[in-house]
Amino acid sequence: MIQRRLALAALAALPFVASPALSQPATITGAGASFPNPVYQRWGEGAKAAGLQLNYQSVGSGAGINQIRNRTVDFGASDAPLNAQQLTEAKLLQFPTVMGAVVPIVNIPGVAPDQLRLTGELLADIYMGKISKWNDPRIVELNNGVTLPNLAIAPVYRADSSGTSFVFTSYLSAVSSEWKQRVGAGTSVRWGTGAGARGNEGVAGTVRNTRGGLGYVENAYASQNKLATAQLRNKAGQFVRPTMESFQAAASSADWSTPGFAASLIDQQGATSWPIVSPTFVLVPNDPQDAARATAVFRFFDWAYTNGGAAARELEYIPLPETVQTAVRATWGQVQVDGKPVWPAR
Repeated sequence: MIQRRLALAALAALPFVASPALSQPATITGAGASFPNPVYQRWGEGAKAAGLQLNYQSVGSGAGINQIRNRTVDFGASDAPLNAQQLTEAKLLQFPTVMGAVVPIVNIPGVAPDQLRLTGELLADIYMGKISKWNDPRIVELNNGVTLPNLAIAPVYRADSSGTSFVFTSYLSAVSSEWKQRVGAGTSVRWGTGAGARGNEGVAGTVRNTRGGLGYVENAYASQNKLATAQLRNKAGQFVRPTMESFQAAASSADWSTPGFAASLIDQQGATSWPIVSPTFVLVPNDPQDAARATAVFRFFDWAYTNGGAAARELEYIPLPETVQTAVRATWGQVQVDGKPVWPAR
């Protein structure tokens, strides 16, 4: 008995070393854009095997920017990139994670997915309140052979500060001079008509439950909710369906040389290009207080770049080219704590 007690005492005196099997995963918190939420959640599930736990809240780009500026999360997410001055003032580093497409969704009795044809100019006029019925002559003219009902159009827009709205209104501003002058592009704008809903989730749900509904969402939300999408006329004058092929055609011409990798993929050239494609961005502090948490954020997105491409494509997002991923990783070395980079050069 005495020998057993001595043995237990000796064990108690040894320093505690956590077993790898029992060690806690590194938890990181993020908040912001609902545009990439489906793929971030999928990446979060996959990264658990690498010892990383993601807590991401889909609260909209505007809220995500505010939270990272206030340092209440480890990273913010936005589809509307900050410019160089904004990044400097907020002491933030910005980089893209994936590309996605915004698509119009409709709920029109008797109209099948991708059967309806629309143009950016028509969408602008609908959201300015100038077109109010689905059987308006301008819509009927584009849709020979499609029976369009005498049904009121019920436009739905984002009620929160939204990067998806920024992408969509940037497109409307590019194709409609009247929209550009009267409304413009932004995360929040003064809509001419319609009802607001929060998040891509809210817009998708409202359109699904509204006869005559029309909205705009990131493509994954249309696919997951089995919502009817519409064709759009692109810059080349061709009507294209929202497919991975048309998204990739637009993404192939991206120029990543702008500060913060703020490439614009709106209304790109090409006969097969989808006209509303955009990167989505992550914002992290240049001056983090916790080196371990800052490193964990970079570990997560490094894992996503390396291992998350298949999941992104399955959800119909477009992974970044490897050359862009390499350039992004190089910028992570700028983030330091006590003069030491939290992500070493590789």
